[in-house]
Formats: sequence, C-alpha cells, structure tokens
Amino acid sequence: MHRLALVAALAAFAATPALAALKPGAKAPDFTARGYQGGKPITFSLAEARKKGPVVLYFFPAADTAGCNLEARLFAEATDGFKAQGATVIGVTSGNLDKLAAFSADTEKCSGKFPVAADPNAVIAGQYDSKLAIKPGLSDRTSYVISPAGEVVHAYSNLNANDHVTETMTAVKAWRAKHPKK
Repeated sequence: MHRLALVAALAAFAATPALAALKPGAKAPDFTARGYQGGKPITFSLAEARKKGPVVLYFFPAADTAGCNLEARLFAEATDGFKAQGATVIGVTSGNLDKLAAFSADTEKCSGKFPVAADPNAVIAGQYDSKLAIKPGLSDRTSYVISPAGEVVHAYSNLNANDHVTETMTAVKAWRAKHPKK
C-alpha cells in the first residue's frame, strides 16, 4: 500500500506545473559544457550561442527515459522552426550520462538536430534552480528562452514533456517580433 501511495503522489506531482526559479528578466548564468550532437563530442558555450540569437535551454532529468525521449523528439521535430527564428536549442541533463552520445544521434530522440550537454551532479541545473525536487541529483524538466543579452525571456517547468516546445516556440516568436532580424 505504501508503494501505491508513493506512485499516486509522484503522479500528482508530475501533473502539476512547477515554477521555474529563474524568472523572466533574471540574468541567465553562462556555462560551457561537454556533450554530443549526432553522437559526436562537442563543447557547448552558452555565451557563444547567444551571439547568434536567442537560446532555448531545456533541462531534462535523464537521457533514454520515456518522457525525455518524447521531449527530445518534439524538440528535434521543431528545430527547423527554431532555426527560422534565429534560435539555438540545447538540452542539458545530469542523468544517464553514459547514454548521452547514443541519445543525441537516435532518430527516435534528438536525431542529431541539436546538442545535448552533460551536467554531472546537476551543477548547471543548480545555477538555474532547475534541480528535481524529488531527486536533487537530477535536473528538473525546465525550459528557458534566453535572449542574446543573457536575460531570461521565458521559463517553464513541468515534468510533463508535452508543452515545452510550444511554450518555448511561442516565447521565441514573441521575442523575435520585438527584435526583427537585421
């Protein structure tokens, strides 16, 4: 019975949107992290990516898990739309780092469309106040839109993966409408 109560509590927690700690207007901490794109090792720099336009930074709990696989596929499918707005997408996780290279290349997940970075011990997630409350060693499912100036434009936390792409695409398009490409 105890296990059933725990499962019910976790399900209720997952269905409830959480509030991202970094609010719009906050300064987004710059970071550099190693990761993969299309199975190949990369080093990602937020500061460098911001020079090209807004950045969609999404934290996910663990590579190669059901919700994270879905979220990665949804971001992969939307990558061309983000690029059309001048935005870069980056996924960051502290979970299942040994699976990250394959996760980045898998056609059912990232499809090599965007980089995914390793965040050992959820250090970057901690800087963004995006640690999973029920397991602080993992990152929460939180998505940010960060302006080229390094300001948080939009933040969305919800363990349900379904709306992160819609939330961030809407925010990127709103930002772009105020900041047309030159």
